[in-house]
Amino acid sequence: MQVPTWHAGPRDTLVGALARAVGDHPDRRFLDFAGVSFSYAEVDRESDRLARGLHAHGVGAGDTVVALLDNEPDAIFTWFAVSKLGGVYVPLNTALKGEFLRHQIADAGARVAVVEPEYEARIDALDEHLPELEVTLVRGTSLEDARVDGGRFVGPPVRPEDLALLIYTAGTTGPSKGCMVSHNYLCNLARQGIETSGRRPEELNWTPLPLFHLNAAGASIVGSLLLGGACSVASRFSLSAFWGEIERTGARTANVLGSMIPLIAQMDDTPEMLRCKGQLRIVRGAPFPPHLEQVWRYRFGVEITGTPGFGLSEAALITSLPRGVQGPPGTSGRLNDDFDVRIFDDDDRETAPGDVGEIVCRPRRPNVMFEGYWRRPEATAAVLSNCWFHTGDLGRFDDEGFLVFVDRKKDYLRRRGENISSFEMESAYLHHEAISEVAVHSVLSELTEDDVKVSAVLTPGSALTADELFEWSLDRVPYFALPRFIEFRAELPKNAVGRVLKHRLRDEGVTAGTWDREAAGVTFERR
Repeated sequence: MQVPTWHAGPRDTLVGALARAVGDHPDRRFLDFAGVSFSYAEVDRESDRLARGLHAHGVGAGDTVVALLDNEPDAIFTWFAVSKLGGVYVPLNTALKGEFLRHQIADAGARVAVVEPEYEARIDALDEHLPELEVTLVRGTSLEDARVDGGRFVGPPVRPEDLALLIYTAGTTGPSKGCMVSHNYLCNLARQGIETSGRRPEELNWTPLPLFHLNAAGASIVGSLLLGGACSVASRFSLSAFWGEIERTGARTANVLGSMIPLIAQMDDTPEMLRCKGQLRIVRGAPFPPHLEQVWRYRFGVEITGTPGFGLSEAALITSLPRGVQGPPGTSGRLNDDFDVRIFDDDDRETAPGDVGEIVCRPRRPNVMFEGYWRRPEATAAVLSNCWFHTGDLGRFDDEGFLVFVDRKKDYLRRRGENISSFEMESAYLHHEAISEVAVHSVLSELTEDDVKVSAVLTPGSALTADELFEWSLDRVPYFALPRFIEFRAELPKNAVGRVLKHRLRDEGVTAGTWDREAAGVTFERR
């Protein structure tokens, strides 16, 4: 079936896309939540009801509405309702509490919050420190009362350049910042996902990613909307339930992230897995190391795997893969029509072809990247040095024009005069059959440069020792990058979207459970 082209207009809005979908196929299934489905017309009607209620609480064009909601239908209804009012939806990480939560609510300047019942107490505890917050609507009680029936809701005009979302950064290095995401950026990101994957309208997309994350909002929800397809949203990721959900929903495409990718690849066969072999046609996620792509393709029969390109909340996708093009292993797409992408040195000068430097970009078209950081002009200016957006990531272009991600700039290690990519190191250690997750990071050294530490989670039942892992490393890791420290942990510290918090591992340094090569008297020869 040919992918429709009407979604690929030069500029678009969430409100306009929903109106078109309702007009074209009102009774077609749009959303699935644990077996409870909603058609396009039902999503439109429920969001109309909430739009009337939110309007009665004073929400209008340009107003922010904070949401502390799980992966539930009301998260979508509220989001679309706020958009119909011309407002800005602010989905917050549901793990936030205390000062972390207060900061984002206060920073967003919201008068209205929509929350799960179990999170209401967190808001109440901050009441005197949130002077701008006036109304808290609780799902299942006061949010139900806020729904107002009536005819079709007609809100103010919504333009492609108007803000649709504030997506807060993880805040791993200082206060989190709200990325201002326009309607057109959101729709363009969804369009890119469709074009790079070749997903078809009849192919249901499944995701367990939280709806406060741009990946789930853009690639899964808005992508399905533009395509006229269906999306199933899991309440959260469960390894044991994964194949059962794929079988139940009939999903042909899936969006996953981080540790989900190796965990699924390493799990034992189940009856559901065996029955589903070949059902999933497209699986997108990051990072997706080449050897894990091989596992997903040959073990599970997935046709298209990997990362569709390179992007982050502020700008995505700045490189991508045209449909039908398979990049070399470990690459992240080529230049596209949306962004000009370069590699700069520390002085903002373009590097020589093939050299490693910071990945920078600027848009070729309006409203295809973030509009800046909410209420933070200085922070916005800092990342837009010399009129280029600085990603904070290191990379290079290979001889064929494919982007190669090297490392986060702040995670790049230098030891004994040699540069070390933690990303490449982690890819190497994930080849070990006893390792399910790994983070390679620096530890403060008594010398002038940092030492290297490997923090890893072992597969269940593994008896691997640190000495054995170091011995295994000798033939697989450059001598200058061999770790001094190794620690096996029950889990790695992560944020809500599965990103390992390396700053916490660096701060913890050498723990009581850390193996020290020098203290153990282990020596080696260069190989």
